[in-house]
Amino acid sequence: MSVTAFTVENIPLIKAGDDLARILNGKTELKEHDIVVISSTIVSKSEGRIVSLDNVNVTEKAKTIAKRNDNDPRFVQAVLDESEEILLESPFLLVRTRNGSICVNAGIDHSNVEGEKNILLLPDDPDKSARQIKESIFKYTSKKVSVVITDTNGRAFRIGQTGAAIGIAGIKASRDWRGTKDLFGRVLEVKNEAVVDEIAGFANILMGEGNGGTPIVIIRGMGMYHESYGIRELFRPEKEDVIRRALKSLSA
Repeated sequence: MSVTAFTVENIPLIKAGDDLARILNGKTELKEHDIVVISSTIVSKSEGRIVSLDNVNVTEKAKTIAKRNDNDPRFVQAVLDESEEILLESPFLLVRTRNGSICVNAGIDHSNVEGEKNILLLPDDPDKSARQIKESIFKYTSKKVSVVITDTNGRAFRIGQTGAAIGIAGIKASRDWRGTKDLFGRVLEVKNEAVVDEIAGFANILMGEGNGGTPIVIIRGMGMYHESYGIRELFRPEKEDVIRRALKSLSA
């Protein structure tokens, strides 16, 4: 396999209502079955997901958590507003968002957001966002591409962050090797590869985390296009998630 990956240069500062597919089409020429990897930051901005802390109504619960974590109660309330379930309140908020993803602070970010008091929420439905971008790209180019929306996540048991997929379209979330054989003829029983997270992590290296302004990466030659939609198959069922159960038992 020969794979090419490159950033799309000169992406302008994105604002609410911007058509990311149209902007992308004006900056590069896509090919059939390219993988378009997009930072959630610009997807959220295009969807108007910027919130001013001054407009957040703070509850007593948010004040209590904020005091314990030495945080702004308005920020804590924004996290609570985006969450379905709190798994850990201190020393940081670990929550399950409305779309089912488990992450710190509901993925809410201060960085790369204009305005001192503004925060950026994740896309309300990242899978829907990915599907709409995919469809718009086809409208402009007649090319069937995969779309992977990424966010930067920490990892249990390891220091440092990596890119992770939060919304996908036109690609399967995982590749199941079970039933195939290893080098010595043994049948694999547990080998489910989270390919979209691997793609997101690689693209994150090219995007960078600072002021580089390269929030879109094109990966070409992987041959992974599939009329498949949705990241949820990567979410471990609660009954199988021993870490989640342990965290909930601590707060019980």
